[in-house]
Amino acid sequence: MLQLQNQRRRENLAWPSLIARCFVSCNMVLLTYFALSLVTRFFSNSSSLLLQLSLSALVLLLVMGLGGWFRRLLGIHASAPAFVFFNILFIWCFYVFIIRKGVSLFMDILFNGEVAMLIFGLCSMLKSDPGVVRHVPSFSDKPTEGSVDELNNLDEDLELLASGLSHESAEDSILERRVRYCRNCTAYIKGFDHHCPAFGNCIGQKNYLVFMALLLGFIVTEASFLACSSDYTISRIHSSEASLSERLAVSLRIFAILQLVWKVPFLTWHAYCICFNIRTDEWINWNKYPEFQLIIQHQPGNGCTEVWFTNPYDKGILHNVKEFLSSKG
Repeated sequence: MLQLQNQRRRENLAWPSLIARCFVSCNMVLLTYFALSLVTRFFSNSSSLLLQLSLSALVLLLVMGLGGWFRRLLGIHASAPAFVFFNILFIWCFYVFIIRKGVSLFMDILFNGEVAMLIFGLCSMLKSDPGVVRHVPSFSDKPTEGSVDELNNLDEDLELLASGLSHESAEDSILERRVRYCRNCTAYIKGFDHHCPAFGNCIGQKNYLVFMALLLGFIVTEASFLACSSDYTISRIHSSEASLSERLAVSLRIFAILQLVWKVPFLTWHAYCICFNIRTDEWINWNKYPEFQLIIQHQPGNGCTEVWFTNPYDKGILHNVKEFLSSKG
């Protein structure tokens, strides 16, 4: 449990404010699917799938912009985790009352189980501790002017860890060096990767595995929904007198495809990060952290130097994956 985050949430999110944000999020979900249904209403019969996807993506951006306008107008903004939850709930309700009738028993059990696991995983992620630290090491999150002694100490720790000597102390020292600051949570996170607004939490050393499992769960569930709804939409959408539920089914399929378009590369990126033992924050902001800087001086004394990226934590793909799976924070 994140004590620092829970305290901040208790102070900033009183029940009336929380209910208002959830109400706005629910309405944003309904507005999103209504807008997507308009795309399928006017462009389904004579338009290609690529055009429908492009228009739907544009509609989603417009809805997000409209949400920002309402936030500035009313002073209340939607909650990203609540938006994700109501999306799951809306798709599941539509499946149960509309699509479920033509789905096999096996797929029905599979999809309902996946939705239940998603809700459980989302709640677990909201309550999880990404690795908040109270006592921040002096070398954590330092700018580029790090000392040579600190880099030498890091090399010594890496050598000890590779040799198997003083394994626990060397590993703890390396993890302490990878404590980064999150401006959203105003806290220092061990093994900080990024702050995830959709899951309402930082992704760090302690909840990275849960994050990967939840991300994979979303991909599998959305693919399962596409499989379950394929027969329903194919048999009905070609009719010129398609009902609202039939158009909405196509809208949900388009939404699921758009989600898969960015989530699959996102999952691939994090698989890469695991294989090479690097975090997203470290990759983007490597010039802030001295251990990722390889300084090359062409001629001594002339001041002509180049700074290249290097990853001192990469110990081989198999070792990195094993370390990730066995990590307990």
